[in-house]
Parts: sequence; C-alpha cells; structure tokens
Amino acid sequence: MKRTNILLLLFLLVVVTGIASAQNENNLKISGELLTDERLLLNEKNDWAWNENRLTLQLDKRITDNSKFYSEVWLRNIGLPKITQSSDLYNKGIIDPYNIEIREAYIQLYGVLTKNLDVSIGRQRIVWGTADKLNPTDNLNPLDLEDILDFGRRRGSDAINLNYYIKNDFSLQGFFIPFFRPANMPVGIFSNALNSTMELPQGMILKEFSDTLLMPGYNLGESSTAGLKFKGFAKGVDFSASYVWGYDGLPFVTKNTFIPVDTLGGTNINSQLSFARTHIIGADLATSIAGIGFWAEAAAFIPENDVIMTNDLSAFYPMSPIPVTQDSLILDKTKPYLKFVIGCDYNFANGSYLNLQYMHGFIHERGNDNLNDYFFLRYEMNFAGGKLKVAPIGGGFIVTDWNNIKDNYALVYMPEIVYKATINSEISLSTVIFNGNGDNLFANLKDYNMFMFKLKYSF
Repeated sequence: MKRTNILLLLFLLVVVTGIASAQNENNLKISGELLTDERLLLNEKNDWAWNENRLTLQLDKRITDNSKFYSEVWLRNIGLPKITQSSDLYNKGIIDPYNIEIREAYIQLYGVLTKNLDVSIGRQRIVWGTADKLNPTDNLNPLDLEDILDFGRRRGSDAINLNYYIKNDFSLQGFFIPFFRPANMPVGIFSNALNSTMELPQGMILKEFSDTLLMPGYNLGESSTAGLKFKGFAKGVDFSASYVWGYDGLPFVTKNTFIPVDTLGGTNINSQLSFARTHIIGADLATSIAGIGFWAEAAAFIPENDVIMTNDLSAFYPMSPIPVTQDSLILDKTKPYLKFVIGCDYNFANGSYLNLQYMHGFIHERGNDNLNDYFFLRYEMNFAGGKLKVAPIGGGFIVTDWNNIKDNYALVYMPEIVYKATINSEISLSTVIFNGNGDNLFANLKDYNMFMFKLKYSF
C-alpha cells in the first residue's frame, strides 16, 4: 500500500472515531452513504460485469457565521481481481482492488469585501443546467465516465468560485479553474464503449496500434478554464445565460502515422491525440405550468481553432521528396455546433411519476454532422405508502440516421423495482437491455444486457 494511502486512511479513521465528540462540541455535520452495486451479464455464463462497494463520507462544518468547510470522500472496493500470475497473490491491491478519492474539499466564505459576495476555494463540483442529469451547459468539471450508465457524473475541480447576488432573484457567478483535467474513460466491460471503429484503406491489415496523448501545458495560459454565468428568476421562470472558455475533456485524434511491417499489407498505426480549446455559450430555463415541470437547456460549442486529422503515409513512399499526408477537417471553427435538451415531468395524484426528455447530442458527440437524437422516458408507480416503487417503463430510443432508422437506431430498456426497507435504506433490482443497429454508443452495448442489484444506506 502506498504511503499516501496509509496516511489518508489514518486521517479518516481519526475523523470517524471522533464523530460523536465533533458533532456535540463543534457542530460538525457528518453524513454519507454506503452503496453496494452488483451487476451480472444476462449471457450463458452470467459473467460478473460490475462490483462496487462505496462508502461516501461528507463533512460539513460552519466554522463561523461567515464561513464553512465541506468535503466529500469516496472509499471504495471496486472491480474484480485481475490475477494473472502467482506473484499477484502477494498484492492485496490486486486481490481486493480499492481506491480512495477526494471528490470535494473546499472552504466557502460569505460576505467577502461586500455582503453580496460569496467565495468558494478548493476542489468543488460546480453544477450548471436545469435538465435531468444530462446537461449541455454543465462543462466546468471533467466528466467521470467510469460507469457509462451513471449519466451526468463529473469529478470536482480545484477552483475559485465567486457568486455575487445583485438582488434576491438575480446573481452573477464567475469562476477560475487553473488546472485542466480530462475526462476519465469507462472501465470494465464498458472500456471500449466510446472508442470509434477505425476504417483502414483498402489492402491494409492492422497489426499493432499505439497512441500518444498530448496534454495542454501546465501554465496559466494553456491549462486554465474560466467563465461567467448570469442567473435569475422572473414571473415563475428560473433562467440563466453562461459562457465558458475551456477545453473539450475528450481528446481528438489529430494525427495517424501508418507504418508498413510486411509485404502483405500489415500495418502499425500510431495515433496522436490532443484536446481542443473551446468557447461554450449556454442558456437554460425551468418553470412549472399547471403542475407540470418544464425545462430547456442549450449550449453552442465554438472551437477556438480548426480541428484537423492528418493521416501520414510517408512510410509507404520513402522515395517521395515531400511527406505524403491526407488531411480531414473534424471541426470547423466557423461552424459552431449546438447541443440541447428539452423535457418535462409530472407527479400524478395517485403517487406515480412521469419524466420525458429529448436530447440532441450526447456527451461524446462533436460536430453538427455527428449529433444524434435521444428520447428518454421513465414512468414510476408507488405502492405501500411509498415504500415500494416500480418503474415498468424506463430507458431511451436513439436515432442516428432519420433517413434509414431501421439500420441506425438503439433501444435501451431499464425497468426497476425499488424497496425502501427503512427511512434511510433502499434496495433496487433492475435490468438493462440494449438493442439496435449501426455504429452508435448504445447499439454497441447489445452484448452486455445485465441484471443489477443495488443497496443504499444513508446516514
């Protein structure tokens, strides 16, 4: 075990063992959740697809009347043992994989310089947007794609966050994030979910693939993110307008170098990946009409520079006096692309609940020609005074080509049963069924239909 992990564990043990005295003497609020998440594939062998046991600890302490501290830490046993040789049996980190993650840790100061200004400094999750989980304007924190089915999850960022309250119903937010951190990719069976298929020129056979990731330089100009947001409430409508100067957290392939390795077409490929600086202009609103909640959210993405992919074939033509390359324009800086979401929900008198949402452009899609249409629906029924919740309808329908839907669609069906055993614990059973045709995210998961069991205990 690494020394830093030992020190962090010791610190957490001291915190936990001092809970009672801390709460009584210092008004430290300690809360959290224990989550068990187990999934197995609905295939012939019922292979395990996911194993996670997560302890979330949240510490919230108002130090004085004008300041407070907040943190959230995950302690997890996650994944299945990847034992390939006997030496692995001497490593508990392989036999019983775990990790510790500081999701948030920041200080919030109220009334700085003026009573209308609040400042937060530290690692924090800055949530933007009004849509349900999938928010085109929520681009401050890096995507956490570890679990591709946990829509909308993001990691915290080290940031300075300022909120100035103009009046009771209006505010202006500014933020600065000094360090760029990219999205982390899916793990386990989902590890290739976002990888697009590479089409090779006729006659080429891929033998070996490698890549090089170019990160922005860690200096004030290259790695920072900044932006503003104006938020208000008028005539029953919450609304906001925002601007972000940041990076797309998913890399683009900007160069492919093709190297022949035999006379039969065998080829090695090295790809160079880089991140694109992007301007993002967003807007959202939410309101309620006749008891029905409505929301809409949109973001225009404007690349700061053209994103070009170059295929370098010079190794095939060693006698050529000039490099043999082919350039393809991936994103045109003069052509912004727009992602948006509209949706509504309603709570019926009998306790049932309906949620509808339409989205144009998923989190990994970039460019006007690559944005697909997603329709999400969930209907819940409540029984036994709310202790039992059944969602017979849940999932989504995706279309990637309206001119040929039968060959370019995906269907996701996610029914669920949730039993609230006590006021602070619930057990859920669900299945996820994928189907579809064509090259799209969810159609590519149709071999991974699964059964899921989750237990949550809040304290």
